[in-house]
Amino acid sequence: MKSKKIISVENVTIKSISKVPIIQGVNFEVDQGDFCILAGKTGSGKSTLLKSLYLDIEISEGKINVLGFDLSRINKLNLNEVSKIRLMMGIIFQDFQLLFDRTVKENLKFILHCTGWKEKKIIDIQIFEVLKKVNMTWALNKMPHELSGGEQQRICIARAILNNPKIIIADEPTGNLDEEVSFEVFNLFKELNKLGTTILLATHNVAFINDHFGKILKFNNGFIVEK
Repeated sequence: MKSKKIISVENVTIKSISKVPIIQGVNFEVDQGDFCILAGKTGSGKSTLLKSLYLDIEISEGKINVLGFDLSRINKLNLNEVSKIRLMMGIIFQDFQLLFDRTVKENLKFILHCTGWKEKKIIDIQIFEVLKKVNMTWALNKMPHELSGGEQQRICIARAILNNPKIIIADEPTGNLDEEVSFEVFNLFKELNKLGTTILLATHNVAFINDHFGKILKFNNGFIVEK
């Protein structure tokens, strides 16, 4: 049975404001169920490419198709289209981006309210279920500053899967964590992948790359140099 493509990137170039290519002529695909690592040093263009996938920056040349949407044809001013696509993704950042003035539960509830969830009982159940998946139910009423870096990133992963996304896009999700905690988080991504979630994870962590048996795209100076 042929796999369904989640992401297709064809001859994509992204240039800086000064028209210098940041990434150039990039081609790759991510299929449903893949756990794909985008590997490369800091500054190699990984984050730039990921931002183009979730419509944070525009491409200069080429074509990107994500979840059946041709991103080169999306009107960036049409917030409904952009929101529809992003709702199908779970996006995880290196710097957590939690709201530090509210509890874990309130952080997650905020996202659900923003994405159209209304019934309190169903919201409470969904929050408990995603926290259960990341082994953080005990932190429901904790403030972010009461949690370690690894625990905060687990909450970010819970936040990313709130709306049952088709794909998780993670940009250096362990960049601020020590080695032991990084592997705990990395193994959590593996577990989510086993449950059927497609994952595209950017990292410069060589240990992850050596430990990974899925698809690996090696990135260097704006080019994919090895698949």
